[in-house]
Amino acid sequence: MTHIHTLLIGQPQTITDKHGTWRSAIFRAPVAEPIQLEQRGLVGDQVADTRNHGSLDQAVSCYPLRHYAEWNVGYGVETTPKKLGPGSVGDNWTLTDISEADVCIGDIYQVGSARVQVSQPRYPCLKQERKTGLPDFLQCAMDTLRTGFYLRVLTPGIVQVGAELVLETRPHPDLSVHRLNADIHHDSDPEFERYLLDVPELSAGWKRILRIWLAKQAMR
Repeated sequence: MTHIHTLLIGQPQTITDKHGTWRSAIFRAPVAEPIQLEQRGLVGDQVADTRNHGSLDQAVSCYPLRHYAEWNVGYGVETTPKKLGPGSVGDNWTLTDISEADVCIGDIYQVGSARVQVSQPRYPCLKQERKTGLPDFLQCAMDTLRTGFYLRVLTPGIVQVGAELVLETRPHPDLSVHRLNADIHHDSDPEFERYLLDVPELSAGWKRILRIWLAKQAMR
């Protein structure tokens, strides 16, 4: 069974590091008490980059808990200050007993008194690499397909740490998040990508990525 291990929210802030100054809400903090989930996300959570984040299809950013242990072993940081854990890549929900292979586009889950639907994989970004401080993290996320995924909110409600994700329906059992990731990051299949453009549950944002991808392939 899959549960919310950690629930996190954040506000945009300005960060200065060795690469310069940048603005992000990726530094989210855990919340212990029950919290309202609205159509645009958790109450008290915002995004800084509204061009690439914050749509209705990106209401909740989910990340499998198991990936953090995998990163820590892979980078050899289990006992160092760089050890990763819930929230390290800016997730809203860190989830137990799940991976990208276990969820499919269009899946609908009951969580607390809310209902949510899987809308797209999360596309890794450079801000995750800057936050973790780990070399080549962005490329490694694409290579390993440890991306996490997004949810849209069908029914607002109250959610909290420990809440179980109860699968209600799975309209596309052949469209796992892992499969979509593999297509974009590993082995592109134009026929599959054209098929995805007609899947109503897939986010408009991911369809834009697919159209760009198809256009680039057509120019080769």
